[in-house]
Amino acid sequence: MSVLESLIAIFLDFLETIIVSLAIFVVLYVYAIQPHQVRGLSMYPTFDTGEYLLTNKLKYRFSDPKAGDIIVFKAPGSTNQDYIKRIVGVPGDTIKVKAGDLYINGMELDETEYLDETILTLAENYLKEGMEITVPDDSYFVAGDNRPHSSDSRDFGTIPKDDIIGKAWLRYWPPQAMGTVAGASYGAEK
Repeated sequence: MSVLESLIAIFLDFLETIIVSLAIFVVLYVYAIQPHQVRGLSMYPTFDTGEYLLTNKLKYRFSDPKAGDIIVFKAPGSTNQDYIKRIVGVPGDTIKVKAGDLYINGMELDETEYLDETILTLAENYLKEGMEITVPDDSYFVAGDNRPHSSDSRDFGTIPKDDIIGKAWLRYWPPQAMGTVAGASYGAEK
């Protein structure tokens, strides 16, 4: 085998490796995981603006979202923007804002796991003070952790399951904050 033939063989092996790697990346990106950058402070202190995370796009193909999950979804009325919020209400739940607190199914939601007790949940355009709504089938009520600075279901209403891109799974930037993203464990209401 000549030197030229050896170089061509090496080049073709390299090209094959690149093509296979790109194919795997595309399949993973389209069907399994997707990177997202946090923009804004609506989920502060859970996430800060500029952080990067991976979204698990397979999770909700095999199971339903749960209250407490942090999800990425298509922003209402936008074709190219995604939001990240926490699910606080699932289909069939009744939601109410009363005196700065969020009530789910008549019980005050215990959010001390991720919210400072001084944070008030105020009513907005969709969910008015004292008004009770029921989350429709295949829809979810979401809220940002930084309630005074979050556009969420209190403002734009529930989001359909079809608009959910996936569950926030892994924060990978900045390195000091790297780790899996834990949802809330709603079990004990106040």
